Formats: sequence, C-alpha cells, structure tokens
Amino acid sequence: QVQLVESGGGLVQAGGSLRLSCAASGSDFRRNVMGWYRQAPGKQRELVATITTGGSTNYADSVKGRFTISRDNAKNTVYLQMNSLKPEDTAVYYCNWRTVLYNYWGQGTQVTVSS
Repeated sequence: QVQLVESGGGLVQAGGSLRLSCAASGSDFRRNVMGWYRQAPGKQRELVATITTGGSTNYADSVKGRFTISRDNAKNTVYLQMNSLKPEDTAVYYCNWRTVLYNYWGQGTQVTVSS
C-alpha cells in the first residue's frame, strides 16, 4: 500500500505561482512514474504532468512552458512548480504514483486562481 500526502495548494491571483509537493511512502518499488492530474468542476480528470524515476517528463499542452515537474528520488517526493497561473488552472490537483502493476492517488489539493 502506497500513501501519498500532498501539500501546497491554495488561492492565488492570476499570474502568480504555487508549488505543490507530494510525498510517497510505503513503496519498495524503485521504478515508478509520479505525476499530477487535475479535475475542475464538471470536467473529467486530466493529465497535468508526469515524471519517471529516471527523470523523463511529460506535460499537457495547456501547461507547457508554465509548469515544471521534478522529483527527489531519495525523498520519494514529486513537485509541481506552477508559474503564470491562469483562472482556467483552477481545479483539484491529484498526485499519482504508478507502476506496471499498481496505481495510487492522493486525496487532492485545491488550487484556485482568481482573475
């Protein structure tokens, strides 16, 4: 069982920045993919960004150039630096940890961007 603890959400004005963190515990797997997804009211959950243990990244087109995903493998922690935030980035952001066999989600953290 993998536990994911997220932090860093909040309220920010458009153009501002936030940094999300997600710490994973309970995993013995050294090869995994961690990432962030988001879900706005009335919409489906969507990919924001992912990063492999080796550092390969993938971003949604809507956040490229504004968001940066990174990870500290020694701490089993993934980060999402969000810059130039827009009102349309408002959503609940979920941390995800997965391998070929397992898939876990965090409880979510609210990000609200005011115009």
